[in-house]
Amino acid sequence: MKTKKLPFKEFKSIYSQVPRLCVELIIKNKQGILLTKRNIEPLRGKWHIPGGTILMGENTEQAVKRISWEELGIKVEVKKLLGVVEYKIDKYFSQPIGLAFLVKAIQPQNIHLDPQASQFKFFKRIPKNAVKEQRLFLNKQLIKKM
Repeated sequence: MKTKKLPFKEFKSIYSQVPRLCVELIIKNKQGILLTKRNIEPLRGKWHIPGGTILMGENTEQAVKRISWEELGIKVEVKKLLGVVEYKIDKYFSQPIGLAFLVKAIQPQNIHLDPQASQFKFFKRIPKNAVKEQRLFLNKQLIKKM
């Protein structure tokens, strides 16, 4: 089955009625954990884990690889599933549920962002201006192990 993205109007119609399954890409190295700064709503201006919606016909590994290429311009190797990030985003139509995968970036020095993010940075400590649910998840799951 060939995957395709929904037009925004249809996407919004569907995901205002049901939860949206996503993948989150946890890229960790000696410098810390990679976060990007959101350039779009919801949560514009917040640091967040790169990620996105799983498309119909994709498995989770395919979604991780597609999203890493679309959002960061890099290829990744999936290492393991770390857990689930459940979101409560007020004043927005969607209820995302993210499967957080630890991934290894192939040539991370070549990162280039799509228009959804204004910058990226590696953090040893998750900033207070990060998406709340992701900050809590990362602090619980990873920071203690760094």
